[in-house]
Amino acid sequence: GAVTAAEAIGTAGVALLLVAFALNLAGALDRGSRPYQALNFVGAGLACWSAWLIPFLPFVILEGTWSLVAAVALVRRRPIRERRSG
Repeated sequence: GAVTAAEAIGTAGVALLLVAFALNLAGALDRGSRPYQALNFVGAGLACWSAWLIPFLPFVILEGTWSLVAAVALVRRRPIRERRSG
């Protein structure tokens, strides 16, 4: 049958999460980096939305929390600036 919106959204979200994971394992992306956290934020957010659409509350909670933690990590990271001594 046809792919549902929930399936397409969930697939995209999980794909982003797996890309972040694979790049981290390969040493190409540090888990503290903005790109890593952004992939986790968007991927988990999409997976959360997908779980909401089906509806499956345990994954809504899991993915929503994952997305929130990644969002906090993105906001808390300060841009790299010139370091001043003293």
